[in-house]
Amino acid sequence: MIETSTIRASAQGGLFARWRGLRTAAAAALVCGLLAACTGEQFQKGYILPPGALEQIPIGASQDQVLIVMGTPSTVATLNGEVFYYISQRAERPVMFMNQKVVDQRVIAIYFDKNRQVMRLANYGLKDGHIFDFISRTTPTSGQELSYLTPLFKLLSFH
Repeated sequence: MIETSTIRASAQGGLFARWRGLRTAAAAALVCGLLAACTGEQFQKGYILPPGALEQIPIGASQDQVLIVMGTPSTVATLNGEVFYYISQRAERPVMFMNQKVVDQRVIAIYFDKNRQVMRLANYGLKDGHIFDFISRTTPTSGQELSYLTPLFKLLSFH
């Protein structure tokens, strides 16, 4: 009788040890999965330049050839000839839920003459300009501005 109870106790102890090891492994896998979900991301916005595309556009190429190679431009300017702009931006976020940081910004400008032939190519980067928000998406509301009379009225209202 004593031997069978000892065997049962050691079998139960081994079963608990296996469950404890399995729980530890599952907890470690869960922690690793949660940490992996918080790793950084990269964001590509705008035009993605195909490799070797600019080399296919020599000076003097037609506007149609540029459209075939590069595709539709992000925007077009028509002042003193025509200019095609291809705009892109790459941003990174090192850890989830943090703000994005702009890593690279490109504006490829293709200038045409009056005959619609390529006159000049330009590749502007992040160092060539400043990043700023053209549209702030905030609307000022009345009542928020402080005038020189506001402190005076506040002082008089407390007495």
